[in-house]
Amino acid sequence: MKMHVTQNDVTIAAAILFCISFGSASGQVQPVSQPEKPPTDTLPASWNWKELPLGITKSIEHPSDNSATDEKIKLGRRLFFDPILSDDGSMACASCHRPENGFASADAVSIGVGGIRGNRNVPTILNRGLGKTFFWDGRENSLEQQALQPITNPKELASSLDAVIGRLKSDTTYVDLFAAAFMSANEKTETNSQPVNVVTPENLAKALSCFERTLTVGNSAVDQFRASKYESLTARQRTGMWVFESRGRCWQCHSGDNLSDEQFHNTGVSFGTPDRDQGRFSNSSKEIDRFAMKTPTLRGVAQTAPYMHDGSIKTLREVVEFYSNGGSPQDPNLDSRIKPLKLTEEEIVALTDFLDALSPTESFAR
Repeated sequence: MKMHVTQNDVTIAAAILFCISFGSASGQVQPVSQPEKPPTDTLPASWNWKELPLGITKSIEHPSDNSATDEKIKLGRRLFFDPILSDDGSMACASCHRPENGFASADAVSIGVGGIRGNRNVPTILNRGLGKTFFWDGRENSLEQQALQPITNPKELASSLDAVIGRLKSDTTYVDLFAAAFMSANEKTETNSQPVNVVTPENLAKALSCFERTLTVGNSAVDQFRASKYESLTARQRTGMWVFESRGRCWQCHSGDNLSDEQFHNTGVSFGTPDRDQGRFSNSSKEIDRFAMKTPTLRGVAQTAPYMHDGSIKTLREVVEFYSNGGSPQDPNLDSRIKPLKLTEEEIVALTDFLDALSPTESFAR
């Protein structure tokens, strides 16, 4: 059978995080230029997922019904880079979550099959194994629940689960990989067992989730500095750390190992624009959640431009300036934590340099 993408069939150990998919919200479909071809899998052949990187102290939890195995991760990795999941074979999960962009996208918003333009920026999926809710609006509570939505979203991979499962079942390589990942030893020896029967939407979600939970990063210059390697940060970056932790008040939302409180805040982004994205409110119907979006991680943030849920800010410096100005002070729904900081030019440059230093020095190195 013809495979849509060839990749190294390597066994990597358990748990990468898939996650935050393309995160489209409702809105008019707008065709644009066709997206780039899916990137090839250039990730390391393997990495020690059991050993957490420097700076990550909280273990990655796996659901009781989806423990990580080498076989699931191998399958999930292959699926992640394979356009077989899209309606016309033109896109894969990796088309938007591109490794070279920190598993995010260089586009302001997601670009789906046929060049359809989405409504939200593609967040990184790095360290989403530490997440509690998924999508910008937090409408799903597990990676397994999240994983299949981009496949069926007409603004993303634009397929159907029946069609995808049909394609996978007709591919003997995938049938073998699903059987290796999800059939017990007894089932494999039973004369009436059919490997094709384990090619299901549920197992598709489990494999993708297992792979994505292994995408954990830390070991940034900031982590090294905090581990007493003081030469890891320049004097200006150390000043930026002081701004981050003191009068910049960045820590109030960007906290914990993953530098995200996993909560929802209206920071004033896109205030005054027509048909403004309602954010968390669309899911919760609570007035306090109107226009609120989940706090993104800052790990690897230098690679994930453009920024904000709508991709409206192009550079980290502009992000710092936005918060220095108090977000959108005219917004009546603005989170109470957002206030004008009035940072000096020196502090803006220092804080920007500090944010640059939050990227891993070696991806997936342990």
